[in-house]
Amino acid sequence: MRFRRKKPEPIGTKALFPGFIAPALASPIEKVPSGSRWIHEIKFDGYRVQTHLANETVTIYTRRGHDWTRRFKKVADNAWHISAASAIIDGEIVVPAADGTTDFSVLQNELRGTSTRIVLVVFDLLYLNGRDLRKLPLRERKAVLKKLIAGTDIQFSESFEVDGPEMFTHACKLGYEGVVSKVADSVYPTGARSRDWVKKTCAQRETLTIAGFALDGNEWDGIYLGRRQGDELTYAGKVDHGFDKGSADLRKRLTPLIRKTQPYSKRVKHKAIWVEPKLLAEIEYRAKSAESKVRHPFFRGVREDL
Repeated sequence: MRFRRKKPEPIGTKALFPGFIAPALASPIEKVPSGSRWIHEIKFDGYRVQTHLANETVTIYTRRGHDWTRRFKKVADNAWHISAASAIIDGEIVVPAADGTTDFSVLQNELRGTSTRIVLVVFDLLYLNGRDLRKLPLRERKAVLKKLIAGTDIQFSESFEVDGPEMFTHACKLGYEGVVSKVADSVYPTGARSRDWVKKTCAQRETLTIAGFALDGNEWDGIYLGRRQGDELTYAGKVDHGFDKGSADLRKRLTPLIRKTQPYSKRVKHKAIWVEPKLLAEIEYRAKSAESKVRHPFFRGVREDL
């Protein structure tokens, strides 16, 4: 069913619809910045997506440009009610808990079936009604975006003009993943990771390669991790927490990848069922050892969007 599109006042630069745009990436930092030039947002734990409205069609892309519209059908249906002839919106798909926190592993479990709980949280507007907005100040882009999604089931990621370190401490106490800080008047960053967008997580996160898995008898006993360094795969540790009911599904996916030899560039003294290093895992951990192995790791899910 078609709906009437509203045409807001022209802003930005007149331009043809650009298609998929490489998303801005925040640079990891040791300390959250402070000062009036910065605004701060809650960091969500989900799938980064870019939502396109064009030719009366909604398309949802992963951060690598893969079309996952069918997988995120509920979000695509929600985005259909945005009043714009064309738009490109940056955001994150999450499953929010009652307290507002998000968890990547919960999102993965939800997507195994027909999800009714996933939500799109948006934080930037790149293109609207035939005009490129990327060179407008961030504050202005966000103000237009907030009005654009009003009345829909899409959520808006608020920005806070507060002390950055204080907000980070508060966010961690409440169980959020962390904080993303952005220069309030910055253009939309392109290319490599930007210093105008920076992030600090409450616990460290890394996407690592699954090199093998372990069994205790026939019971699941975790996975062995590898870290890509050029063409080499180096040992990054073992994780045996965080699988819950997902271990059966992961074992099923790894079984066809079983190989006889270790995939590591330098052999390790561990017994495992080794696999072709094709699957990526999102790992949360507290620290790294001197050998760069993850300490106190926790499995958050398989990354299919990278």
